[in-house]
Amino acid sequence: MSAETIAGLRRDRLEAFQAREAAAFIRARPGSAARMAEGAGHWLNGVPMHWMRDWPMPHLPVIARAEGARITDIDGHELDDFCLGDTGSMFGHSPAPVARAIHRQARRGLTYMLPSEAALAAGRLLAERFGPYLWQIATTATDANRFALRVARAVTGRPRILVFNGCYHGTVDEAMVELVDGATRGRAGLLGQMRDLSEGAVAVEFNDLSAVEAALEAGDIAAILTEPVMTNSCMVLPAPGFHDGLRALASRYGALLIMDETHTISSGPGGYSRVHGLRPDLFVVGKCVAGGMPAAAWGMTGAVAEAYGRADRARPPGHSGMGTTLSANPMQLACLVANLSEVMTEAAYDHMEKGAARLERGLAAAIARHGAPWHVVRVGARVEFICAPGPLRNGAEAALAHQPQVEAALHLGLLNRGSLIAPFHNMMLVSPATRKGAVDRLIRHFGAILSELFSRSVP
Repeated sequence: MSAETIAGLRRDRLEAFQAREAAAFIRARPGSAARMAEGAGHWLNGVPMHWMRDWPMPHLPVIARAEGARITDIDGHELDDFCLGDTGSMFGHSPAPVARAIHRQARRGLTYMLPSEAALAAGRLLAERFGPYLWQIATTATDANRFALRVARAVTGRPRILVFNGCYHGTVDEAMVELVDGATRGRAGLLGQMRDLSEGAVAVEFNDLSAVEAALEAGDIAAILTEPVMTNSCMVLPAPGFHDGLRALASRYGALLIMDETHTISSGPGGYSRVHGLRPDLFVVGKCVAGGMPAAAWGMTGAVAEAYGRADRARPPGHSGMGTTLSANPMQLACLVANLSEVMTEAAYDHMEKGAARLERGLAAAIARHGAPWHVVRVGARVEFICAPGPLRNGAEAALAHQPQVEAALHLGLLNRGSLIAPFHNMMLVSPATRKGAVDRLIRHFGAILSELFSRSVP
């Protein structure tokens, strides 16, 4: 790649576009700028959660309301929302059945650390939807993954976890590792890290079964923790036979297979595992599973539950290291029941799948029309455009495919034209509330931006 180009674009043209879009954003949102200047000073770095600083905007918009697949800021700008809370609202903002469940449960109490009728219904629905696992509720998928890893260590008596380079499973220590020159090390940039993370984890490349087997041969791997598709990077699909190979290797070497479906729940009503017949030992799902209410679920097979029961009975008295006070509160469970039974329907997924396929085709056509060295990838209702050739095979390739300067300019250009996509990568979700017109507008906006950036005329 020449110093004058980036991802096939002239760098000077990209920078000029970015400057124009930033100026347009500032002009259009004086109310948000004023409110942020007045009210953000009490928050560390101006935001209540530091990830909000990652949006590629001159300043953050202040949101007035979100409904369905639309979001409105205090300056009156209505946006087609394809970010949907970075998957947290994948089924739309405030689905009516979930909103009703919140209203009803609010009159009955918010938390009491005892089961409700909804708890009994939720367990049945989780098993029907995702498989006959024995379930527990957490508040975040990070916690669910952390607890699942404790179970794996307790059951196997082994200390280490295998993860894939470039993965993300929440802020779980074992997943905060990367491959550097073939060696596992803690990811660059970690704050407050007090121990060598490679003591508890080993990283290999996704789609590399030989590397998986080599790691398992050491005999100290308690579990393989993976997503069915790598999603928190430039998206990487599994190679044919990869998941069958993982299942076979885990069984052969006595490691447990943990499938984290927090993002790939976009694949269908039972997640990617149900759609493609995967057979994990432990299953994790979070973010959107309760319709936007903070909740996650993790389950284990009967065989794992029996082994875990033996380990639990044999341990000394004391804290297990698992659980949080507000997990499995009745509000979570009421929302979980409403979402699983009334929102995550076959009809909803059919709508999402068709809309996402339409989006995939439209974006790919725009890329081809302009001769951009980019590609599009989709998993169910989840679509990404990637500013590099594809398909990608592993985390190392995904890291090299990221083009932060290009992505930031595209995100801001789409936002200014009325389409919001996820800030961390080029992810777009189609919800049950997303209409064909919104999909077509996003395709049109994307094509218009590419026309400007790839134009052969001299600016």
